[in-house]
Amino acid sequence: MTESWQYQVRIRLAPEYAALARQDPASEKLAPINAVLIRHDAQLKCQYDAFADYVAQAERDGIEHYPLYRWTRETIENPAKKAKYIEAFTLYVNGDEVYDKALADALEEALRLLASDAIVDIRKLDTNPANNPQPPSYNN
Repeated sequence: MTESWQYQVRIRLAPEYAALARQDPASEKLAPINAVLIRHDAQLKCQYDAFADYVAQAERDGIEHYPLYRWTRETIENPAKKAKYIEAFTLYVNGDEVYDKALADALEEALRLLASDAIVDIRKLDTNPANNPQPPSYNN
């Protein structure tokens, strides 16, 4: 039986563009990227912001219900990791964090064709645990 993995596209933006994407996502400087996002019903989510949202939600609901709380909190409090994740963006498609390979392939290709100096790196990941590092387990 063949496993059916889901996929996700992530991009790293140059610092100036990452700041714009977080603070002024409708900026004219982001127009080429935004055009691709609109065509694919995709949205950018800054990974640092997603981590901070997770920590805030865990602290509201009770950290015992959030197994990645400690790891995530340590990540956002580390200046070097913050600098890394503030420029990293996950692309959601149709509101979903992971999606079919065909959607991921089309989005990845469209972004590569931009040849924009805004985009430093494009990666397509899958949900196969063997291909992804697993965060450490903590006893909160």
